[in-house]
Amino acid sequence: MNEPRPHGHSVLVDAEEMESQIDHVLGEEYEHKPVPVSARRSLFSVTMVWIGFPMIITGAMTGSVLVLGMGFQRALQAMIIGNLLMFAYVGALGVLGTRRGLNFALLASIVFGRKGYIFASGLLSTLLLGWYAVQTGITGNLISSTYHLNYVLMTIIAGLLYIAITFVGVRGLHYIGLISVPLFVILGIYVVADAVAAHGWSAVVAYAGNHGQASMSMGVGLTIVLTLFVDAGTVTADFNRWAKDTQSSLISTFSAFPFANLVAMLVGGITTAAVGISDQNPFGADNMFGYMNMKGMVWLSVLAFLFLYFNLGSVCSHCLYNAATGWSRIIGSHMRVLAIVLGAIGIAIAAGNVWAFFIQWLTLLGILVPPIGAIILVDQYFVRPGAEATQEWNIPAFVAWAIGSVVAFIVSEVAPELSTALSAFIVTCIAYGVMARMMGLARAYT
Repeated sequence: MNEPRPHGHSVLVDAEEMESQIDHVLGEEYEHKPVPVSARRSLFSVTMVWIGFPMIITGAMTGSVLVLGMGFQRALQAMIIGNLLMFAYVGALGVLGTRRGLNFALLASIVFGRKGYIFASGLLSTLLLGWYAVQTGITGNLISSTYHLNYVLMTIIAGLLYIAITFVGVRGLHYIGLISVPLFVILGIYVVADAVAAHGWSAVVAYAGNHGQASMSMGVGLTIVLTLFVDAGTVTADFNRWAKDTQSSLISTFSAFPFANLVAMLVGGITTAAVGISDQNPFGADNMFGYMNMKGMVWLSVLAFLFLYFNLGSVCSHCLYNAATGWSRIIGSHMRVLAIVLGAIGIAIAAGNVWAFFIQWLTLLGILVPPIGAIILVDQYFVRPGAEATQEWNIPAFVAWAIGSVVAFIVSEVAPELSTALSAFIVTCIAYGVMARMMGLARAYT
C-alpha cells in the first residue's frame, strides 16, 4: 500500500514535472551546469542572438545624444573607439564562457568564490532587471507620447510580450533577432537616406553639436558608448556558452560590437546631424521612431508602431534572460520561473517612469560594472587559468572591485572629462594583478 504524499511535497513534484516537460519542449537552459557540446547552437543562431541585442532604437537614441553633445565628427570617433573596446572586452569574456560552457554565474563562482559570486552575479542580474524596466518604460513612453495611448497599459502590454519571448529561452532570443534586425536595417536605411537627401551630407559632417557648440568631452562620450551594454557585455557568457568554438564565439560577438551597436548609433547620429537638431529630445524627430511618425503617413506610422515593440522587445528579452539566468542560479530555481517573476517586477518598476533616469543609469553602470569584468579577465587569463570553484570567497577580488569603483566615482566627480568606465577597468586590472602577485593567488586558490 502506497503512503500518501504530503500536500507540499506533491505540489513540488508536480512543479518539477511541469518544468521538465517545458524543458523537453523548449529546450534545457543549463542554469546550473555547463552546456554540453551536443547542445551547442550554430554560428548563425548565436550570431542572431547577439546581433539582435544592440541593434535597437535605444542605440540610435544614444547616437543622437553623442552627436548633440560632441558634434558629428568627434561623436563618430567615440562610437568607433568605444565599440572596438567593447569587442575586446566582450569577446574575451565570451571566449571564457565558450571554452567551458559556463554561464556568468558559474564563471563568477570560480573567480569570486562559491559564496562570493552571489554579490557579482546578483548585482549584475539586478542591474539588468533594471535595464529591462528602463527599456520597457521607454517602449510605453514612446507609444504613449506618439499615439496618445495610456502609458501604463502600453507598458504592461510591452512587458508581457517581452516575458513571453524570454520564457521560450535562447531560442526566443534567436527568433526575435530574425524579426528585429531586418526591420531595423530596412527602416534605418530609409530614415537616414531620407534625412540626408533632404538636408545634404555636408550638413551632417559639419554639424557641430547642440546650439552649434560641442559640450561633451571624449571621455564622457566613451563612457556612454561603453556603458550602454557593459552590464550585458559582462555577462556575455550567458550567450557565448552556446557557441560551438572560439571562432564562432568571436564572430557572434563581432556582429554585436562593433557592427550592430555602431550601426544603431550611426542611424540616430546621422539623422540628428542631418535634421540639425539644436535641443536634446531623444523622443523627437531625431529618433528614427519619431522621424517615421513625423512623415504623417498612416502606413509608416503603423509600421513604426510594430517595429518599436519588436525592436525594443529584443533588448528587453535579452536583459530579462540574463537577469533570470543569474537569479535562477543564486536561488536554485529555473530560468523560466524567474523570467515570469522578475518580468512582473520589471513591469511594475517601468510603470513608474524609470526611463527618465537613462543617463544616470549609464553613469552608475560605468562605476560598478567594469571592475567585475576586469577581475574575471585578469583572473582567468593571467592569474588562475582553468581554475575551479574551490574557495568560498576570493577576498582580493572584492578589494580590487572596491578600489576600481571608488576611483571611478572620484573621476566622475573630480575629472568628469575622463571616462569613468575606462578608469574603473584599468585601475581594477592593476589592483587585482598586484594583489595576485603579492599574495600568490595562483598557488593559494588552485
